[in-house]
Amino acid sequence: MSDTITNPVEAFGLHVAHVGINAASAEEASQIAGLFQTLMGLEPNPTPVSVFADTLVEVMSGCGRGEKGHIGFGVNDIVAAEEWFEGRGFTVNESSRALNPDGSTKLVYFNDQIAGFAIHLCQD
Repeated sequence: MSDTITNPVEAFGLHVAHVGINAASAEEASQIAGLFQTLMGLEPNPTPVSVFADTLVEVMSGCGRGEKGHIGFGVNDIVAAEEWFEGRGFTVNESSRALNPDGSTKLVYFNDQIAGFAIHLCQD
């Protein structure tokens, strides 16, 4: 498959889903999300492990992956995208795989960081 696909944007609808920022605590995560609300009007949306600023920024509450944070890339076919990236030498971290209730993959991180950022794929 990696030989026939040259552009993952076209093949999988690859796009930046969100940027992840690592905060030291839940309080700091809320403060950072609040700054994005002030700056861009992005409404904070707390989850058990993070606070999203709308859907564009995820501020992790003391548990974020990556030295500097993470970048989530959305795809329309996560199974095919995983195979394609693995064909290019980027292996997935199976322990990071999050599943939907039906057993399909919701998101999965790659093993390697790029410039201090963990990278994950998420199914659109």
